[in-house]
Amino acid sequence: MKDSNDKIAEFVKICLKVLHIKVSKKNEKLFIQIFKFGIVGGTAFIIDFLFLYLFKEIFHLSVIIANTLSFVISLIYNYIASVKWVFEVNKNKDKRKNMITFIVFSIIGLLLNDMIMWISTNKLSIYYLIAKIIATIIVMIFNFITRKIFLE
Repeated sequence: MKDSNDKIAEFVKICLKVLHIKVSKKNEKLFIQIFKFGIVGGTAFIIDFLFLYLFKEIFHLSVIIANTLSFVISLIYNYIASVKWVFEVNKNKDKRKNMITFIVFSIIGLLLNDMIMWISTNKLSIYYLIAKIIATIIVMIFNFITRKIFLE
């Protein structure tokens, strides 16, 4: 992972330079972390989106059940990738406590995701895959903030 971290850091630094954005070393590190979070989040979104479609269209589950199952599957990937690659997890904290913290905020994220899906599809009549994109954007912001605060 060290090589990929170095390449990503270099890529972000070049982008900042090309865009004439000057940032402190601390903020540069944050930009790199946000970029890596975006990669992990984007991959998790694809996993989530594909399983949502599979559960809804192939297995004919309700939108909320399909959404919950797909969210949990992508969450497992997201947890592993986040603690291994994105966040500098505080090594002084108990790993079990970190996992519990991650799970608690993930459950809150899931509830938020399901609530947005339910309101979007049942009350606003938004197509479920469009609703999923909206829910994902909102929950992604929630996830980054809570993981940054509580895991590092």
